[in-house]
Amino acid sequence: MSGLCAVLAAGLAVVTPADHFTLAWTHSVEKVEWREDWRVEAGRLHLDQASVMGSGAGMEPPLEAVLRNGRWVWHPGIVMEEIVLARSDFTDDWRLCVGGHCLDLAQEKGQTRLRACP
Repeated sequence: MSGLCAVLAAGLAVVTPADHFTLAWTHSVEKVEWREDWRVEAGRLHLDQASVMGSGAGMEPPLEAVLRNGRWVWHPGIVMEEIVLARSDFTDDWRLCVGGHCLDLAQEKGQTRLRACP
């Protein structure tokens, strides 16, 4: 099976056959949304696009970013085996969106780990 596996802190695994997902969160200082569009391929996670509503406080978009519909957009091309989502008491929590449906991970305590399903 391919798709996205999310392992929650409680040990519960959430599996979706989707091969695309979006992570979104609000920056702790600037209070603007940051968004990343990921793809699951060949057992790994590929960051296809990142975008942010503004800049400043350690979140400057790279030189290749273009301003599109009020967001700085770029294509990082990062590939990862696993993404570990840490928690902060100072910001809104992560939102995981798959197929147009979003899950606010705020109710999950501890870390959430995302990886390609085996």
